[in-house]
Amino acid sequence: MVGDRIKKLRKSRGYSISELAEKAGVSKSYLSYLERDLQTNPSLQFLNKIASSLGTDIEYLLNGGTDGVNNSQTDNLLIDEEWTRLLQKAIKEGMTKEDFIYFRDYLHFKKWQETKKN
Repeated sequence: MVGDRIKKLRKSRGYSISELAEKAGVSKSYLSYLERDLQTNPSLQFLNKIASSLGTDIEYLLNGGTDGVNNSQTDNLLIDEEWTRLLQKAIKEGMTKEDFIYFRDYLHFKKWQETKKN
């Protein structure tokens, strides 16, 4: 089922329902209903937002198959270029390695706090 595949990918990516809903710009309650099979017919627009946020495609969400990772070399190259630009900008603006590590640790802490709330 679609909800099972979304839940499996969400957990494998380390997202809470709240995090994925926010990242995808969708309703947290609707996402929860879908994962629990209370809703079973999401729109293609919804699936596109979720698939994009999870790094997969609509086809995987609908039909299953491989592990759901979009393995196209073009997509990987685009992600790498995006990361390069983001890092270059951060460095240009004065971000140090220590700043990056601190920020990463802070994000891990916030995710940990969120899991304790749920």
